[in-house]
Amino acid sequence: MDSEEASYLLPDGERVWVIRTSTAADLLPQMLERFRFGHSDPLIFGEAGRPEGVVVPFELWRALDTRVFDEDGFDTTYTIERARLSDPRPSIPIEE
Repeated sequence: MDSEEASYLLPDGERVWVIRTSTAADLLPQMLERFRFGHSDPLIFGEAGRPEGVVVPFELWRALDTRVFDEDGFDTTYTIERARLSDPRPSIPIEE
């Protein structure tokens, strides 16, 4: 029988723990309680030790979704960065 949890090496060298899908389903009520108490660690699940899905707090998902599809935000950021790069004055170190 497969283990309930397996370590998975990501391409960037980071390791994540992958929970079997059936186990993840059983853990959903506990994850909801953790999210209500402010914990935001994701629940990564899949089969055969491979990540296939993830459960995150709703507010985190909203923030990520907004960043991914916010074309105006991209345009605004791009415009700001172009203006900064074209400014002949020396840049100010981030510490200042």
